[in-house]
Amino acid sequence: MDQNNEPNGTSATLTYPTVPHRPMTVPAAEAEERARAFHDVMARRRTVRDYSDRPLPDGVLEWAIRTASTAPSGANVQPWRFVVLTDPDRKRLLREAAEAEEREFYGRRASAEWLEALAPLGTDPSKPFLETAPAVIVVFEVHKGPHSPRPYYTKESVGIAVGLLLATLHQAGLATLTHTPSPMRFLNEVCDRPDEERASYVIPVGYPADDAQVPDIHRKPLDEVMTRI
Repeated sequence: MDQNNEPNGTSATLTYPTVPHRPMTVPAAEAEERARAFHDVMARRRTVRDYSDRPLPDGVLEWAIRTASTAPSGANVQPWRFVVLTDPDRKRLLREAAEAEEREFYGRRASAEWLEALAPLGTDPSKPFLETAPAVIVVFEVHKGPHSPRPYYTKESVGIAVGLLLATLHQAGLATLTHTPSPMRFLNEVCDRPDEERASYVIPVGYPADDAQVPDIHRKPLDEVMTRI
């Protein structure tokens, strides 16, 4: 990187060199069709709680995480860490700790209104998918620490990266679920991560079980989610 001195000479600013932008070129006549085709694929994505023990194809998780890491981030700090758990003992520890927090949530922390909203989905403190899914990705926000700079717009940046992760895994034919037990500090111990990393998502990944069922839910129509001014 280039180093440019401030006019007063008291500090230095690092700047990135520039390179020509190489956009993906899509003919205007094809743009809507491509957007619609992507929508039609993503509209089939569902949160899955019942997983097969079928092994994952080699390389898929690595490419999905590479894709997630292309997300924009505040000041290009890239404040994310993806920890992939496949060891059965480690997944068992994860499930035990997560279910302990979930029992507290359903039994004491959640309001009656919150529990009423969750009831149609049939969720409860039991999280067997944390063991049955062949892989679980724990996503951490990386905050300032001995080996990491201060991040900016951390939650926004990590949220965009997780969206890309879910989309890529779905494109590869895999099912996912976004689990967010609270509090999450137990995940630092389960995943051997330092204090400056803070867990934000737990994502089981795998193929759905042959008899997997999902709630019959529907997305809001466009006129309820989009306003043009």
